[in-house]
Amino acid sequence: MKQNLFSISVNRSLMIALVAMLALGACKSKKKAAQPAPPAPVEQVEQPVSPPPAPVASAEEVAAEKLENYFNSVAAAGNASMANQTIQETLGMFSNQETPVLIVIHEENGIKDYDEPTTIKKYLEYLKDTKKNLNYISDIRMDANGKVSELELRRK
Repeated sequence: MKQNLFSISVNRSLMIALVAMLALGACKSKKKAAQPAPPAPVEQVEQPVSPPPAPVASAEEVAAEKLENYFNSVAAAGNASMANQTIQETLGMFSNQETPVLIVIHEENGIKDYDEPTTIKKYLEYLKDTKKNLNYISDIRMDANGKVSELELRRK
């Protein structure tokens, strides 16, 4: 008898909860129905957008990429003759063999501290001797003839 009375009260509780949920749900839907409908969006005719033009690399970017490859080739050369051949090809990109190479060792608040200035010829010989390219090109300056006139490097 207790079990039967318990199951009846549970059934009644569930039924009351269901009716209450339906009543509350109906109230919300009436509120939504009472609100005015938003204005219909104005259709805009969109013209097909052409894709942006492919970015064209500047002369400095192309030269920097070539120089990075040359520097890595000199450092990774298997023997001295291969390194010397790569050095000669690389020097062809510069206005002369005495082109300054500046290596930034520290920068704070826009003020740069440089290692002792060197030339491209000495830097390439350094790469050949150490067989390590620990720097990357951070700034490159070109002259009117399209040759590199100054090079700034940073630690990788």
